[in-house]
Amino acid sequence: MTQAQLHQLLRSQLKENDPKVLFDLRLATNLSLIQQLFFSLYPKEAHPKHFEKLLKLLPKLFASRPDALQKQDLQRLKAGNWYQSEQMVGMQLYVEHFNKDLKGLQEKIPYFKELGINFIHIMPITTRPKGENDGGYAVNSYHEVDKRYGTKKDLLALTTEFRKQGIFLMLDFVVNHTSNEFPWAKKAVQGDKKYQGYYYIFEDDTIPLEFEKNLPEVFPETSPGNFTYVPEMEKWVMTVFNSYQWDLNYTNPEVFLEMLTNLVKLADMGVDVVRFDALAFLWKKMGTISQNLPEAHNLISLFRMCLQVVAPGTILLAEAIVAPTDIIKYFGEGPTKGNECEVAYNASLMALLWNSIATKKTSLLYKSLAHVPPKPKDCTWINYIRCHDDIGLGYENHLIQELGWNPSQHRKFLLDYYCQRLDWSPATGRLFMYNPKTGDGRITGSAASLLGLEKGLSQKNDSLIDRSISKIIMMHGIILAFGGIPLIYAGDEIATLNDYSFQNDPSKKDDSRWLNRPLQDWETISKLENNQLPSSQVFQELQRMIAIRKENVVFADHNDVALYHTGNEHILVFERTNKKEGLLVICNFDESPQVMETSWVKKLGYFAQGEPKDLVSGLKVKVNSGLLEVMPYQIIWLKKD
Repeated sequence: MTQAQLHQLLRSQLKENDPKVLFDLRLATNLSLIQQLFFSLYPKEAHPKHFEKLLKLLPKLFASRPDALQKQDLQRLKAGNWYQSEQMVGMQLYVEHFNKDLKGLQEKIPYFKELGINFIHIMPITTRPKGENDGGYAVNSYHEVDKRYGTKKDLLALTTEFRKQGIFLMLDFVVNHTSNEFPWAKKAVQGDKKYQGYYYIFEDDTIPLEFEKNLPEVFPETSPGNFTYVPEMEKWVMTVFNSYQWDLNYTNPEVFLEMLTNLVKLADMGVDVVRFDALAFLWKKMGTISQNLPEAHNLISLFRMCLQVVAPGTILLAEAIVAPTDIIKYFGEGPTKGNECEVAYNASLMALLWNSIATKKTSLLYKSLAHVPPKPKDCTWINYIRCHDDIGLGYENHLIQELGWNPSQHRKFLLDYYCQRLDWSPATGRLFMYNPKTGDGRITGSAASLLGLEKGLSQKNDSLIDRSISKIIMMHGIILAFGGIPLIYAGDEIATLNDYSFQNDPSKKDDSRWLNRPLQDWETISKLENNQLPSSQVFQELQRMIAIRKENVVFADHNDVALYHTGNEHILVFERTNKKEGLLVICNFDESPQVMETSWVKKLGYFAQGEPKDLVSGLKVKVNSGLLEVMPYQIIWLKKD
């Protein structure tokens, strides 16, 4: 039983509604694990007083939590795993790109409700350097709102209204680093030894050079290496991402205590889900790549156990875009199983779907998903096809080889297919962080452009346009039906194309990810009643599928995804079940009609009462001579009651 389950059990069995009494019970429940995790990172002999400081800090943090959020915490404990509900459908967006500022965002709540969105991930809105700032992930503050978005008062007004409207909010917690303009960094530059200890700062490059022997480069083109020399203090600073992002030194327990305080203050602003950014990098150890280390997992679990005591209605999302077998570890293993992050990005599914689009085959998708260990039942995925970031090709080499493919050649094909290196490809994406030495690279572009709509419109090719629309709908249909929270990237719901305006901005022109960070097209949205437009067709179909999802509890995440092989390498089939209900999802990744044998489908009970209805098309599914025909890029949702 996880700590969250224990808290839910206590809440259900006790008539006590006093938040303070229940806080004390949660602290008592979590205390032994908190102590174990703390001393695994900060040995008692070296840090005798820091655990006492933590025990004094937790009640103070709880006392400062707003009454309305304390009541909400108790309601969510009573409700159970609210984040696994079929009602959850999300959208990720940039505030300034969506509708100017926080007030503008609040004005668009009716649009979210019209589409069926009730979970919003807002990209960073806190203060940041004026020039390069990694899209806001170089933070000058964890709580002050950058004036371009409005004020902290505007944010609190937004979160209050979201709660009234039943909308959940996710904000980033940039837990790995601060900007070089952060108050701690400024004090470090001024010579303050205490704050120099908050970062990895070295007198000369001896230790940095030792680190570099094993550390990979995150941005080899724009920010090579992992250390930056700061002439103002004549010292070297660890900067794994960019020279203006200083890595926090979590081997110092003071850093943990400070960041825990920042985390709770963020939750106290009405944030329901905290996105732990770059958490795979949190613990650095010489002689390793300093990613996914056991200490990092213990640190994340320590954050969660403390947050669970203070604000159990707020949960953590792991932003870990790592190998499939590593992603699952961010839900916790061993003593911390189910006690690390409640939610993680299903980056593997995302990347594998794009592989299947390019190859028109599902073999690597099946093989890779089969190798991902099952997640804890109280955890869930965020499923998505696009986001603000690039598409990485982190497939496991041995699985590619088992298919008879050469891993490096296969990745080259994918880069060529999506990044306009093949004349016959319909995709119009671009390369990101291409390394000519290794041939490694990543892909940028909007979903619609990568799926051929941009090329189809430019060529006035109706068949290409129709295929592209079908691909967009199929891809979203998969993430709506796969176990977890579907997250739509703002603009994809209206088939937004690549935005090339970033090339005219000196601070953005070298980062092709801005290709996929467009302004929300409200003029197009005003024409959604015109059924002839691709944007309208995509919006209306997604709107309908979202409504279907919310009407059927079988879409809730019950750790019940089962894959089925059909013998046809172009088709993907998976099933969702809940008690007696079942949902069979069938997809064709090929541009030609495909057939699959159905005797095994009948044994599952989907044809027990004649021809079943496809929830997506609303039509009865017919089988001729035992074969089901699936049209190009069609997605079928077969419901079994």
